[in-house]
Amino acid sequence: MENKTPKRILITGAAGFLGSHLCDRFIQEGYQVIGMDNLITGDLRNISQLFKLPQFEFYHHDVSKFVHVPGALDYILHFASPASPVDYLRMPIQTLKVGSLGTHNLLGLASAKKARILVASTSEVYGDPTESPQAESYWGNVNPVGPRGVYDEAKRFQEAITMAYHHAHGLETRIVRIFNTFGPRMRLNDGRAIPTFIAQALRNEPISIFGDGSQTRSFCYVTDQVEGIFRALHSDYPYPINIGNPDEITVKACAQEILQLMDRPALLQFVDLPVDDPKQRRPDISLAKEILQWEPQVSREEGLKMTIAHYQSIPVEEINNKDFTYFKHKE
Repeated sequence: MENKTPKRILITGAAGFLGSHLCDRFIQEGYQVIGMDNLITGDLRNISQLFKLPQFEFYHHDVSKFVHVPGALDYILHFASPASPVDYLRMPIQTLKVGSLGTHNLLGLASAKKARILVASTSEVYGDPTESPQAESYWGNVNPVGPRGVYDEAKRFQEAITMAYHHAHGLETRIVRIFNTFGPRMRLNDGRAIPTFIAQALRNEPISIFGDGSQTRSFCYVTDQVEGIFRALHSDYPYPINIGNPDEITVKACAQEILQLMDRPALLQFVDLPVDDPKQRRPDISLAKEILQWEPQVSREEGLKMTIAHYQSIPVEEINNKDFTYFKHKE
C-alpha cells in the first residue's frame, strides 16, 4: 500500500520569481514545502498566499551559510541566486558565494538527508555561443573575468560540484539549464527584457533596446518552465538538461510585439550593449522531449498577454517608482 505521508521538499530562493511559482506547484501536488530565502532579491509578497497553509513553512536564511533543516527531506530544489544582470552586477560576491558555498552546503544537506537534489543552472553557461541552437553537449563560450562571469562561472561551478557529488557519493542529482523564463512576479526593475519593456510601456516611455536589438532570445512562459522542472526532478536523468522554448525572436521584435499587444506607440531608444551580452540564445530541447516528454505549451503571445495583465493590476505608484540604473543611454 502506498505511503500517504506527504513528501517533504526544500525550495531555496522561494520568494523569488521562479522559486515562488515552484512553491505553488509543489503545494498543489500535495507536498510539504519548506521555503528558504535571504530576501536580497526575493519578495515575501510572492509567497504571501502560502503562509496561512499548514503544509508550508518559511526560513529566512542565506544558504551560503550552514543550512540546517530539522526532520526528513525527500527533495531539494536549489533556486537561490541573483538571476538578472542588474542583481549580479550589483552583488558579484554574493552571486559567486551562493553558486559555490551555497551549492556545497545544499549538496551536503542532501547527502545527510538522503534527498534528491535539483539545481537550477542557466543558459548563461553557454556564454556568448558560437553555435545555435545550444545543445547540452556544447561547452560554451564564457569570459570568466568579464562582468557577467560572476554569474556564468558560479553556475558552471555549481554544475561541476553537483556532478562530483553524484559520481563520488552516489547522490541523486538533477540539473536544469533554464532559458529566459518570463511571467507574473518578475520584478519590474530587475533589468530583464520583458518586465522592463512592459514597465516602460505602462509609463508611456520609449522602450530601451540594447545595441541594435538584433540579438535573439527564446522566451519560455513560467508555467511551462515549472512543468519541465517538475518532470526533471522526478526523472532518472542526472545530467544537465535544457528547459526552454526554442521559439527564437530578436529583442527588438519582442519589444515591438509587446507595444502592439499593449496598444502603445512604437517608440524605441537604443542604449549601449552590455559587455559579453549573448548574440543568440536558443535551446535545443531534444533531450527534454525524449527523456521528460516535455515541450512548451504556451505561445509567447499568450504568455505575454497574461504577463501584461498581471503588471496592469499593479498599483500605479509602484509602476512609477522606477530604478533603472542599468541603462546608459547613447548621446
